[in-house]
Amino acid sequence: MKPSASVLLLTGMLFTMSTACAQTPFPLWPDGAPGARGNSTNDVPTLTPFLPDPAKATGAAIVICPGGGYGGLAEHEGSHYARWLNELGVAGFVLRYRLGSAGYRHPAMLQDAARALRTVRARAAEWKLDPKRIGIMGSSAGGHLASTLLTHFDAGRADAADPIERVSSRPDLGILCYPVITLVGPHAHRGSRNNLLGADAPEALAESLSNDRNVSRETPPCFVWHTWEDKSVPVENALMFAAALRTAGVPFELHVYERGAHGLGLGTREWKPEARHRWTLDCAAWLRERGFAQ
Repeated sequence: MKPSASVLLLTGMLFTMSTACAQTPFPLWPDGAPGARGNSTNDVPTLTPFLPDPAKATGAAIVICPGGGYGGLAEHEGSHYARWLNELGVAGFVLRYRLGSAGYRHPAMLQDAARALRTVRARAAEWKLDPKRIGIMGSSAGGHLASTLLTHFDAGRADAADPIERVSSRPDLGILCYPVITLVGPHAHRGSRNNLLGADAPEALAESLSNDRNVSRETPPCFVWHTWEDKSVPVENALMFAAALRTAGVPFELHVYERGAHGLGLGTREWKPEARHRWTLDCAAWLRERGFAQ
């Protein structure tokens, strides 16, 4: 039986509503990123805004770092998270950062994340955002990148010619989803380390970017979650970061769920609101307590 015209119209309306929040990606540096090796899509870090319905927008925003072992970018850990945040009234900004698979090494990825946070804060009025409620989140290697900015931010340069570089890159909170945290020892994710630093990187460099070692009392509050059965990035990564937050006196919420393979995103790799993992409920409650979400 063919669907009626009204059903087709409703389907079209729902499709439009689900995609209308995404805007066109734009380059973080209009004149080229520092250290860019060319001008292909692999060399141009971008940010894609996903804005919530103005009627429910809270004025908060989160920069999203998809995972992929610093060798790729997982769609379901980018736009899917942004659309979920939009449901909570939070603006999502998906970061396409430079990758080791394209020949980039640290600090290119951190430069991209810091620039993304600064950009959202500097242009907050344009998107009707509160510059004091700008967070960052990431999954797997994207969680490592997010945790790197959570522990390696700066106040900006007041004398910079570029107004974006004058503002702080410190996130106001962090969400770390099955994150890579350590780059040394038995719990390190070797693929992420090699793509980020190179296979022959000095051990001292890897230690300096093992972010459980870099937490301070200035690190923002964090929501950290992992699964016990994750076989790709051991749960010890999340436990080590949470322990460091505790030692530094930084507020955090930690959830370790028994079930769930690495890379599960919102619950599946497809957009299926009916199949979401319960971390999304716990995180939404935490975001409400922090004044970010409805």
